[in-house]
Amino acid sequence: MPATVRQLLRLLFVIVLLAVFWLALLPAPEVPRLVVWQDKIEHAVLFATLALLALAAWPRQALRIAGGLLLYGTAMEVAQALTAHRVGDPLDWLADATGLLVLLPFARRRQDRL
Repeated sequence: MPATVRQLLRLLFVIVLLAVFWLALLPAPEVPRLVVWQDKIEHAVLFATLALLALAAWPRQALRIAGGLLLYGTAMEVAQALTAHRVGDPLDWLADATGLLVLLPFARRRQDRL
């Protein structure tokens, strides 16, 4: 992949991280609940998506990306706990980690082929 494409992906990743963090601190909108664990599923899918974007930008850094996103998830939950309208939930962090753990073996296998 050309270096300029990788640079654009890295910039996009940073912008998405900032946007997601900002959105996470806003008051939670009322969303129709389809399943009991919907919030946790959304967390897992979000963090798997963030990891995919990061892996496209830094294909040989799967473990660092996973560690960084786990710290990011921790920071997000702590920041939410400090607001009057959101709640920091350790189960949300666990859902974040699950999204990463599901993706990580595939990322490692791909990384080994590069």
